[in-house]
Amino acid sequence: MGTVKLILTILQLVSGLAVTIVVLLQSGKSAGLSGAIAGGAETFMSKGKAKTWDAKLAKATKWFALAFVLLTLTLNLIK
Repeated sequence: MGTVKLILTILQLVSGLAVTIVVLLQSGKSAGLSGAIAGGAETFMSKGKAKTWDAKLAKATKWFALAFVLLTLTLNLIK
C-alpha cells in the first residue's frame, strides 16, 4: 500500500504543477463583468473557438484539475 500511495502522491504533485502552469499560460480576461456578458455570446457562437491556443489551455486546465481532485480524494480515502 505504501508504494501505491507514493505513486499517487507523485501524480498529484505533477498534476498540481500542471494546473498551475496551464493557468499561468492562459491570457488574462481584462474586460471585466461587461466583457463577460457581452463577449460570452461571441465566444459561444464562434465556430473556431476549439482550435485556439486559449481554448486548448482551458480544456487542459479542466482535465488536470479533474485529475488533481480525483487524486486528492483517492489519497484521502487511502490514508
